[in-house]
Amino acid sequence: MLNDLALSYPAAFVIGLLGSTHCLGMCGGISASLSMSLPVGRGFRLRQLSMLLAFNGGRITSYVVIATLIAWLSVSATGTWSSLGPPLRTLAGLLLVLMGLSMGQWWNGIRHIERVGGPVWRRLQPITGKLLPVRTPFQALLLGTVWGWLPCGLVYSTLGWAALQPTVPAAALTMLFFGLGTLPSMLGTGLAATWIQALRTNRWFRQIAGGAMVVFGLWTVPWMAFV
Repeated sequence: MLNDLALSYPAAFVIGLLGSTHCLGMCGGISASLSMSLPVGRGFRLRQLSMLLAFNGGRITSYVVIATLIAWLSVSATGTWSSLGPPLRTLAGLLLVLMGLSMGQWWNGIRHIERVGGPVWRRLQPITGKLLPVRTPFQALLLGTVWGWLPCGLVYSTLGWAALQPTVPAAALTMLFFGLGTLPSMLGTGLAATWIQALRTNRWFRQIAGGAMVVFGLWTVPWMAFV
């Protein structure tokens, strides 16, 4: 079935990879600032890489934790009320479609969904100020862990998709692969790879990535299982 193919770890990685232009706007600035705060000198590149890996490691860890919590609720709910399965699958598919439309710059309604995480982020955001400026990889790890809760339509879309996995560990692994898919662009931003930054404003790349995201979303909707 197409849904079985779409709901795979490689597909989650591809979603993260294609959606990473969105990540550049949400997290690219803070990632780049970690490099700028380091003194230039011997061992600069090694310190830079350790900071970026620590920050993104914390960010991806938060994605996995959130997915675990949401999947636990989802699996419990669908186990009790099996009729919730199709509506939840439809909702997850629609979230991916909305994210694809936003990435392709066709419609930006996903921003309204990002507001859902606003109350949680307002409580966590003051912590980021206490962690800046970042001087050690451990501080970067803590900052990334907090930053992983930043309201983000791409993350929310993938979380809804991950929650459809049959087990909680499978949902956690889905978000892990998604996070790994975003890693190349996030590391590239911090390492001043301007060609990756250019992808964010490239119309054709955004539309291709957005179209692919829409396809993933449509595959997730239950009626597509019969196509």
